Amino acid sequence: MKKTNLKVTVITVCYNSQKFIEKTIDSVLAQKYENIEYLIIDGGSEDLTLSIIKKYANSSDKIKWLSEEDGGIYDAMNKGISLASGDIVGFLNSDDFYANDIVISTVVDNLNNSNHDLCYADLDYVSRDFPGVILRKWKSRSFEFGLFAKGWCPAHTTLFIKRQALLDLGFYDLSYSSGNDVEWMMRALEVHRFKSNYIPQVFIKMRMGGVSNSSIIGIYRQNLNIVRALKKYNLWIGYCSFFCNKFFSRFKQLVCG
Repeated sequence: MKKTNLKVTVITVCYNSQKFIEKTIDSVLAQKYENIEYLIIDGGSEDLTLSIIKKYANSSDKIKWLSEEDGGIYDAMNKGISLASGDIVGFLNSDDFYANDIVISTVVDNLNNSNHDLCYADLDYVSRDFPGVILRKWKSRSFEFGLFAKGWCPAHTTLFIKRQALLDLGFYDLSYSSGNDVEWMMRALEVHRFKSNYIPQVFIKMRMGGVSNSSIIGIYRQNLNIVRALKKYNLWIGYCSFFCNKFFSRFKQLVCG
């Protein structure tokens, strides 16, 4: 039975994010869907981030915020999960923004009219300072068992999950130093085998140069953690399949010219 007026919780974690967070907040508040709970989890910023958050919170009852020291991005995301009260929950990075004003309504229509536990979509990587310039297009696909071992995963911030599935899935595993979001999605799709739906639309504009893609060493460490998770869940099928498939899929996403 479909539920009317589903509440959607969007969680943004941030720390010293004054340069871009206003655009992020604007993109949430611009959504045409009204029943949104917007949780901003700040790690104790020392710049103007809190002033920006407070300015918006004073004029919108959709925004709830918390500012305190944390153990990093995924610890902050876990705090957000603990506070979330929505029927559907998703994440939006503090330097990214929604591609249009109907992302949330599209998610609600999809998950309210199906037996899917979660949905995900496509993402555009854009220039950090010129967000109208697309550098890479992350086009996803429908999930099939075994894809994570081939270097595939959905774009994390395009994924929205129903509350009951989230409760069953649990928190991000903080024993990983990076790649926690990939392990979390792997657990959802490969281990719990939640029913998913791929929506072939761009949901997110992600600025290049974020935490997950800012250095070769960071990318290398993230991949080692993903390999560790694959082995933990007995999904590992070998380095060649994982790294070769991952390299060629990323190469095809590049926008040339």
